[in-house]
Amino acid sequence: MISEDQRKRALDDIREHIDRSGQHVYVVSGGATPRFAYTIGASELIGVELILAGAVFYMKDEVVRIINDVAAQSKAQRGRELFEVIGLGSFTLRKVHVSWATELMLGVFDYYQKKDIPALQIVPDQDHWTIDVPNMSGPWSALQEPVWKWLREPWTYPVGPDSTAVTDLAALRGDRVTEACRWEEDGWELFAGAGSDVAKDEMRVVALGTLLAADPSLEPVASLTVGTGVWRDEVSEWHPWGSAERRDPSTA
Repeated sequence: MISEDQRKRALDDIREHIDRSGQHVYVVSGGATPRFAYTIGASELIGVELILAGAVFYMKDEVVRIINDVAAQSKAQRGRELFEVIGLGSFTLRKVHVSWATELMLGVFDYYQKKDIPALQIVPDQDHWTIDVPNMSGPWSALQEPVWKWLREPWTYPVGPDSTAVTDLAALRGDRVTEACRWEEDGWELFAGAGSDVAKDEMRVVALGTLLAADPSLEPVASLTVGTGVWRDEVSEWHPWGSAERRDPSTA
């Protein structure tokens, strides 16, 4: 629980950022829910706040840059439909349903003490899309956007909700995860293919809950003991490392 003095300092910092840059960008990460970031203050000039939800293709600094660039382009040209961010791809905007806004953009409503501030979602192009990018134009739905289910639904796995996984962009674009291992109490590796073949710039660290929610057939992975791993065949049957047709990738 923050004190009133702490809250006042935080609000003062936000106002300073708005005065200096046109908006404050608030990044939220941690836990089972994917990272998201949104503006506070952009609505004072363009009439809406902006949010980039998920999009784990991008690193945190890139997320902030994308939001600031899109905001700047929106201010320069109202009604613009396509936004190019040099080196990071193209983006479009779509309306955010109030149920998503009130769930994710609490800082906006707290800062302005209003409940009717519209928002637009920054949507990456197909080349930069990942499974954690929701369609926020309709009402929030765990059925439609299962990766975001942990916003409202209880955590059901025998590991902590803060558990993370190193994975690859192929898996994050929807390819089937075929090998998994647990190296630490709260750390996994899950790859769509042989982990030893994945280039470093194709790797990302995500909430384990993101992958479990996207593909319920990964549930056995949550029960691995530290130092063990599994792989699965074409019919999605899981096998322990060292069994026929597959070797422990750490010894490859």
